Amino acid sequence: MNKIKTGDTVRVIAGKSKGREGKVLAVKDGKVLVEGVNMVTKHQKPSAGAPQGGIVNKEAFIDASNVMFLFKGEPTRIGFRLDGDKKVRVAKKTGEAVD
Repeated sequence: MNKIKTGDTVRVIAGKSKGREGKVLAVKDGKVLVEGVNMVTKHQKPSAGAPQGGIVNKEAFIDASNVMFLFKGEPTRIGFRLDGDKKVRVAKKTGEAVD
């Protein structure tokens, strides 16, 4: 039951990237990969994709508890509600459906 999904806009609320906002690129095992957040330096061996190799800057996963969902630019928690027989995500602050 993930409350944050790929494509959501989130704000980082804890850690070295606190205050930054970005789009979620991936969600995996309770961690999220956010565009432009938690940048790390990776030493990459030459491969077919990158024949030069070298040092690359890329995003690293951060815990999902350290980000907060943004709905219409405002941070809010996410809940669920049954809409007929369908389960929809709801912004706790406004009560509006997110999806």
